[in-house]
Amino acid sequence: MCLNLTYRKHVKIILPKLFKRYPNPEAYLRGRLKTQQEMLRPLGMWEVRSKRLRKMTEQYLAWDKKEASDLHGIGKYGSDSYQIFFHDHIPPNVEDKELKKYIDKLLG
Repeated sequence: MCLNLTYRKHVKIILPKLFKRYPNPEAYLRGRLKTQQEMLRPLGMWEVRSKRLRKMTEQYLAWDKKEASDLHGIGKYGSDSYQIFFHDHIPPNVEDKELKKYIDKLLG
């Protein structure tokens, strides 16, 4: 969600700050939307990102943890990443170039 239409290097700067301020979903939902938008501003589309993150966070609290794509705003990349890193399963049709590099390196 944070990687949409922005650079990975920018996200790597912003996410640690966001997670430090909001260490869990409940803390994020208690946080002020305006503060979250200011933190996300360097990534662009901060209003859209903040609202998507808030909706996804609300859903996460009741999520059964089976399919990442069940969460608001999680698409193919997020779903593939969840399958790879949390279920140790490599989906057959991974399209993201960074995930493909990781898989190639993993499989040797």
